[in-house]
Amino acid sequence: MLALLVVVVGALAVAYAIVVPRLEARLVDAKLDQLERDSRLVAANVPLDLAEAQTFAEEVSNERGARVVIYQVVARGPLLLLIRGDSRVGSSLDVERNAVVRRAVATRRSQHGTLMKKNQRFAEVASPAANRQAVVVLLRDSLVDPLSSVQFVKRRLILAGLIALGVALFLGYAGASMHARRIRRLERAADRIAGGEFDEPVVDRGNDELGQLAGAFERMRARLENLDRARREFIANASHELRTPLFSLAGFLELLDDEELDEPTRREFVKTMREQVERLTTLAADLLDLSRLDAGRLRLEWEPVELRSVAQVLADEFRVLAGSGGHQVDVVADGEPVALGDELRVLQAGRALVDNALVHTPPGTRIAIRTWADGGTAYLSVADDGPGVPPEHVAHVFDRFYRAGSDLASGSGLGLAIARELAAAMGGTVTLESRAGQTAATLALSSAAEFSRGNAEGVFT
Repeated sequence: MLALLVVVVGALAVAYAIVVPRLEARLVDAKLDQLERDSRLVAANVPLDLAEAQTFAEEVSNERGARVVIYQVVARGPLLLLIRGDSRVGSSLDVERNAVVRRAVATRRSQHGTLMKKNQRFAEVASPAANRQAVVVLLRDSLVDPLSSVQFVKRRLILAGLIALGVALFLGYAGASMHARRIRRLERAADRIAGGEFDEPVVDRGNDELGQLAGAFERMRARLENLDRARREFIANASHELRTPLFSLAGFLELLDDEELDEPTRREFVKTMREQVERLTTLAADLLDLSRLDAGRLRLEWEPVELRSVAQVLADEFRVLAGSGGHQVDVVADGEPVALGDELRVLQAGRALVDNALVHTPPGTRIAIRTWADGGTAYLSVADDGPGVPPEHVAHVFDRFYRAGSDLASGSGLGLAIARELAAAMGGTVTLESRAGQTAATLALSSAAEFSRGNAEGVFT
């Protein structure tokens, strides 16, 4: 608001400083030009008999509306002037030693000027008679009428300035208040977000910088809301996944205290308890890996990794489990692709892909572990000919603790999420393509050979 006031006041001051003086100067010059023309005309018509000068001066004054004084030059050195006619009734002492007249006599040319008299400004012009060197005519007229226009302009400018200042004050205050309200809304929104309240959106319909800032706040709020919801779901799911085997172990321990329990049943309970312990161990390891990945503290040993060997190791590890479930696991290698990464983490990601294919496909499904290279990328893909993943689940299969609603679904729902995070930590990706009768989860990593050609100094992380 203050800035707007300064601009308006400055603009008005500049306009006043430029318009008023120039207008006043032009009006005075116009009056002097008019008097000069009249004085020359009067000087050219002064009667030869100066005894008639008084009557002539009065007639001309009535005609021109200005005071007319006719001088006779009696002597030039020193200068002596005699007033022979004055249209003003009364004393002529105020014009006896007139400076403009004396300059006109000295230069023998018309001279003009202005003077203040009794708080009133006058314009005056003196012209020598062209045909009579001893006669000079002075015309004096008030500048009240011309300068009244200047006063009118001054008053209008002052009035316009006051109106402009009022408008500037109103608009400046209104604009500042509007922006202040918008800023206070953003401040309250920031306080809500800082306090963990993400349910109320940040709305600002402006198209200026504040609107853009509000948009950034809204994107931040939505992101934090998603993160907070994911955190709560993560904690809830992790608690549930931990609670289930713990309750199961507690129940079996109570049953084992029964002295009448027969040995085959005891062995079966111990086997089941061992499976629950393995489930807890796997879940704890998965959660630890996720926490390390989130904190950026997962340690990687960078080295060339032969994906064909990795595929063979995966096939050997899962062959017995696959056979017990009626699955067939094959290795399809195209060349000798070598990826750059951590071999143990590549195996871990591959296990997650193979385990997911075994869990979510019916018995009799064929699972193929394929490896190949294309350009600067090496690929490890686990494909199956099962029923496929429903389209509504494809976008969520890599979410933590996500399990599609299927009778075949089991596990903690962390395998694919960990595989994706591990791939990202190694600079790669994991993608899923699914359609009826064909599903493929593919791990893509940079080729070790391609990387070695471009980086001769080694790899660090």
